[in-house]
Amino acid sequence: MRAGRPVAALIGVAALFAAATGCGIRDTSVPVDAGAAPSRVACDLPAENVTAQALEGIPVRVYLVCGSRLVSVDRTVQIAEGRTLSDGVRVAEKLLDELREPPTAAEKNAGFTTDVRDPIAVSAGHRSDPAGALRLSVAPEDLPANALAQIVCTYAESAAAETDGSVVLGGPGQDPPRAYSCTQDLKTRPGSDPNLGNLRPSG
Repeated sequence: MRAGRPVAALIGVAALFAAATGCGIRDTSVPVDAGAAPSRVACDLPAENVTAQALEGIPVRVYLVCGSRLVSVDRTVQIAEGRTLSDGVRVAEKLLDELREPPTAAEKNAGFTTDVRDPIAVSAGHRSDPAGALRLSVAPEDLPANALAQIVCTYAESAAAETDGSVVLGGPGQDPPRAYSCTQDLKTRPGSDPNLGNLRPSG
């Protein structure tokens, strides 16, 4: 009887090993990095929500943060009767208002957030700035990386942008503004610094 116990133990170990290998588990002493866990946020708004918004005002597009990246959402803005959104500064003001707004219930449920917070405002550039430059009430380099990325990409795809798709932003002081571009890399990793272009001479 005593001789049978080691044999039974060996059979049990062998069975346990076979079960593990059968499940695809491989023994290894090297740590395996499986990468980040897949995101559970949808980052996708229901079509009926977009349709309802389109009936309420002038459609615009802003970038929010969702699943650690930038994703565009459609919003609508209200303007006084007889006015248009053709002026770059006015467009920038309206878009900044939208970025500061908390996500709607539908956006929040889909996983959207915004890092753009009060107090922040936008105005036309100084006389010495390049044409089309915008000045923020907070220096761009002092903003959270996600917030700056949201502003850059939202402005870059609007009437507030320059003809090459970049946006020239400065702070409230006398430091010269810089030209920012919204790249695919910035949309994917908004926590990184936006690409800085060459400052164009004032026209």
